Amino acid sequence: MRIVLTAVLVLLASQSAFAAKPARLGLCAACHGETGIAQIPGAPHLAGQKADYLREALRQYRDGRRKAPIMQAAIGPVSESDLDELARWYSEQAPVKAQP
Repeated sequence: MRIVLTAVLVLLASQSAFAAKPARLGLCAACHGETGIAQIPGAPHLAGQKADYLREALRQYRDGRRKAPIMQAAIGPVSESDLDELARWYSEQAPVKAQP
């Protein structure tokens, strides 16, 4: 029984590694990369950032409280559930390792 319980817990814990990509990821990935590693100069890496921080930043771009025309255009009228999915996705990605 203990082995079965352990196997179930390991499976549940690893589910986030197999989570589906957010539907709205495409436009974000053009600059920030699908895994949160920026693809263009000047775009910040999002991988490994805290989900709460990312969610609030996206809300602020969507609502116009953060003024960055490219981000305001990219985020558009996104729903709260889309914001949650994007924040969760990028927060679960492996961050960039610091250069020695």
